Amino acid sequence: MMSHTPDEPPPGPDPHRTAVLRSHVREAARELREAGLEIDRDPTAIDRHLHLAAVDIMRRCTVPVEYLAEPVRAGGHTFDMSSCLEHTITIEELSYGDAGFMLACPGPLMSGVAVSALGDDKQRHAYYQRLAGPDPVWTFFGLTEPEKGSAATELETALTPDGDGFRLDGAKAYVGNAAYAQLGVVFCRRAPGPLGIEAVLVDTSSPGFHAEPIPTVGMRGARISAITLRDVRVEREQILGYDTLKPTRRGLVGAIRTLQRFRPVLAGTAVGLARAVLDHVREQRPAPTGTARLRYEEVRDRLAAVRRRNYEVAAAIDAGSVRADRIAAVKTRAAELAEEATVVAAELLGPGALAADPYLNKLHRDARAFEFMEGTGHIQRLAVFQGVVKRTFLA
Repeated sequence: MMSHTPDEPPPGPDPHRTAVLRSHVREAARELREAGLEIDRDPTAIDRHLHLAAVDIMRRCTVPVEYLAEPVRAGGHTFDMSSCLEHTITIEELSYGDAGFMLACPGPLMSGVAVSALGDDKQRHAYYQRLAGPDPVWTFFGLTEPEKGSAATELETALTPDGDGFRLDGAKAYVGNAAYAQLGVVFCRRAPGPLGIEAVLVDTSSPGFHAEPIPTVGMRGARISAITLRDVRVEREQILGYDTLKPTRRGLVGAIRTLQRFRPVLAGTAVGLARAVLDHVREQRPAPTGTARLRYEEVRDRLAAVRRRNYEVAAAIDAGSVRADRIAAVKTRAAELAEEATVVAAELLGPGALAADPYLNKLHRDARAFEFMEGTGHIQRLAVFQGVVKRTFLA
């Protein structure tokens, strides 16, 4: 599997470092295509591929280096994905190998971002010590609800005082890996209003916690699940930042920070998949002519522009400049282009390609998931519109 997509140095203080990282991850991603097809048929097949280098990268790259005996090292550098840009590049390259496989891997993913943003030292230590252990640990991020979607201010999952602790009741939907995870973060309501939102660490072995898989058409490796919470016991120390942060800096802020920090990473997932689609077309039809060539080159060039913009957004987050409109715009564009790339592939490879080519069929189904992940296109466009209204969005 060879990438035909030309690389340009992403922004950042050390282009050589990011180039080393890309090369290291790209090498690990080479062996994911067949494994990804197997996971598409049986999502639990990830258990048979835990020896792969890509799994090791996913497990270790998002855990702070102080918790690891052997952090990710390449070319004299040590990586732990505290940089949004480096995290984005890593996920893009793994998603070029197979996005569904990447999402099936154990590791912190979004819950780790929430813990890092909100947790106190003791909470972060307990969380990452567990993730850094010898056994694979899957996690989940429980924000979306069946009736309210991802509207954090409208959450109905309730955290109610119970003796010297609390109990947690409610439901979550469309949560990656929840039915297979060992722990995760649940956003819930302790009091009315936006300041009443809390983020709670939950162990899935707790009595009253139940999760089951939801059948999906694509991105089956994400193992999308539904969660039911009935009288789940929550101790005070499980509420992220409860003793160290003011209510104005806790639950709702954590949800926003997590989504903003993760959206360039998700856009990188879409970019990686779109690159894989276009390279697959080039392998199957290496010399398109006329309109077919123009159509291919148009999508390729637009993808290169979105890829470059996504790096710029991730680098800006690392620099402490968070522009919600730009984050929303690049996520939307990347999701749209992933879908369009699969449409172009079907056009250029012929009407029977989706039926005859299992790999293209999988990519076509997987690409449709990005519209709904970490905020739908409508939500992202609203954020862009708000930026336009405030005269802060630069096209």
